Amino acid sequence: MNKSAEKTIDLVNRNLAKRYRAEKRFRFYGLLSISFGLLCLLFLFTDIIGKGHSAFLQTYVALDIHFDEEVLGIDNIDDPAQLMVANYDGVIRKALRDQFSEVSSRRDKRALYALISNGAGFDLQREFSLNPRELLGQTRTFWLVADDDVDTYLKSYRGSGEAFTGRLSEQQRGWVQTWVAEERIEKRFNRIFFTSGDSREPELAGIRGAIMGSLFTLAVTLVLSFPIGVAAAIYLEEYAPKNKWTDLIEVNINNLAAVPSIIFGLLGLAIFINFFEMPRSIPLVGGIVLTLMTLPTVIISSRAAIKSVPPSIREAALGIGASKMQMILHHVLPLAMPGMLTGAIIGMAQALGETAPLLMIGMVAFIVDIPGAVNDPATVLPVQIFLWSDSPERAFVERTSAAIMVLLAFLIIMNTLAVWLRKRLERRW
Repeated sequence: MNKSAEKTIDLVNRNLAKRYRAEKRFRFYGLLSISFGLLCLLFLFTDIIGKGHSAFLQTYVALDIHFDEEVLGIDNIDDPAQLMVANYDGVIRKALRDQFSEVSSRRDKRALYALISNGAGFDLQREFSLNPRELLGQTRTFWLVADDDVDTYLKSYRGSGEAFTGRLSEQQRGWVQTWVAEERIEKRFNRIFFTSGDSREPELAGIRGAIMGSLFTLAVTLVLSFPIGVAAAIYLEEYAPKNKWTDLIEVNINNLAAVPSIIFGLLGLAIFINFFEMPRSIPLVGGIVLTLMTLPTVIISSRAAIKSVPPSIREAALGIGASKMQMILHHVLPLAMPGMLTGAIIGMAQALGETAPLLMIGMVAFIVDIPGAVNDPATVLPVQIFLWSDSPERAFVERTSAAIMVLLAFLIIMNTLAVWLRKRLERRW
């Protein structure tokens, strides 16, 4: 072998070694970036779960309630109106005074009363209305919701005595420790968080209203976006001629998929609320706005699903005498449906997490009642999270994180469903 050939082989070997080293570095950088992303995701989840898991527990206090007729202000037990407006807060305060009889000044009494939630009277009213004849004049032990300051204090309490005292005075902390010593205080599953609407009081605030608003909004979005998106995809793929106009439509659809979501909110504000004078803060308007936002995603995914159907399916259907519409409805559409459903679910997951367009149409309002229809005032889960994150009370911090956990759970379920449908229903050609 001559020297020139040896030089060529050495040069090739050096270049190959250099390429192999570059490939190893590239793989290392890729693994490093993936590891960094997973680490950030783990840190995010740890922070959210660490702050929000305590919101699923709520502090309750056991009080011996005596249903005194004079304190309640009831003279006719058969009158539902009297049972509704009776002074239930009065019997709760009397129970507190009886337990801490040393409290005498008006200021100390107000501090004592503040340890029980303002909504405890409504819970007592519901219990009393179920069986007023049996309870009137009797003494029963009831577990009532504690104030958010007591709840926060006990959740942060350590065996060494360190705790976040918040707005609790030393005297109030002493009363709480008395309940702890007498085993009159405990943490229970926070059903209020899942069964109630929004509230100014953290211990009474729940996400049921926001969840129902999200469900109604997503229902409107799905009913509008899926058939319209599928119909547009069928027309563009099967009927529309290939010319500059269809090219312009395709470019605009792709561009709309990248438009910031707040633009759709401004569009909904200008058209549906200002021009058509539709009510603010209702799921119907929110669903229409989110339909405009998710339509590009549904159209693009539906077109991709239709393109994936082999031309032989179309040719075979037309060859046996089927019309073009029959070929599309009976053959192409059923085979493309798994991809269309996957795109629709991903679009719904995107709509579920949107906040900016709904803020523009007024769904940031403080809504206490649970919506029962698409035209009832409502908010949605992301907006509820936004409202709670801006609240000054410390107890709303854990509820904000807990609501984020619920929202993430819904998103994970929807994306998992999309992956499962694609794997379960797809056909390989």
